[in-house]
Formats: sequence, C-alpha cells, structure tokens
Amino acid sequence: MICHPFKPVIDKNSEILILGSFPSIDSFKNSFYYGHKRNQFWKILSNIFEENEPKTIEEKTEFLKKHHIALWDMVKVCSRQNSLDSSLKDVEVNDIEALLKKYRGIKALFFTGKKAYNLYKKHFSHLSIPAVYLPSPSPAYVKMSYEEKLKIWKRELKKYLS
Repeated sequence: MICHPFKPVIDKNSEILILGSFPSIDSFKNSFYYGHKRNQFWKILSNIFEENEPKTIEEKTEFLKKHHIALWDMVKVCSRQNSLDSSLKDVEVNDIEALLKKYRGIKALFFTGKKAYNLYKKHFSHLSIPAVYLPSPSPAYVKMSYEEKLKIWKRELKKYLS
C-alpha cells in the first residue's frame, strides 16, 4: 500500500478545488503534483491566466494561491503497478467533505480525469457543490488535442473564479 505523499495546497482564499486521482511515479520523484515533464497541467493553467509556466514547487504553490486554486487528490492510500489510473487498486479516498467544511470559500470541484470524478461520485455524491469533469492533462490521454483541453479548462474554470 502506498500513502499519498503531499498535503493539499489550499488556503482561506481558495475558490475552486482541482482534484486528481493519485500522484504519478514522476510526481513522487519530483515531490509535487503533476510532476511528469510532459503532463500538461501547469501549461494549461499558465495559458489560461496568460502567465509564464511555474517551474519550482514554490512558484507552483504561489501560482495556485494567487489564482485562488486549491489542489489535492481523491486517493489517500492505494496499491498500484504503474502511474496509470487503471492500475490503482485497494483505494481509500481522502476526506473531501471535511476539507470543504474547513475551507468554505470553495465554490466548485474540478476533476482531472475520470477515475477521480468517478471516485467522487461514488463517495461524495450527496454533497451539493458543482462537480465538473475536465479532460485529463496526462500525456497518456491523447483522445483530445492540447488546444481542445485548454478551451474546455478555460471555459469551465472561468465560471467559478473571481
């Protein structure tokens, strides 16, 4: 069993919470969310806000806080063979409900993949907060072009950010 290695990036000014499934092996190595060098997460966000892509953990954390974005994952503990969501087994989810009670400024939840979205629906469908599936920024998700992903992310995030 593997435990999630990172705390949520969140503060009292956070307005949206982006939830992935579980950090990739590269994210574990790089000690932060979306750490695979080809993952499009940071590129998408920097393009939405028309800023340079943050590189260091400190820059990424400041970027998120500046734009009132919180970041966490659905899975607290699991077993897996590789970084693919399909390999996640024996899943225990994070307590999303408790986090939302603590940070009441969160207006909407966004999910960076089907696994995260489906886990939320299974465990937290009783919560009355908008929950939006976004196309995965993973380099393994090739059903959609980068431009298509960017357009959807921008449209959906802008609905909830001040």
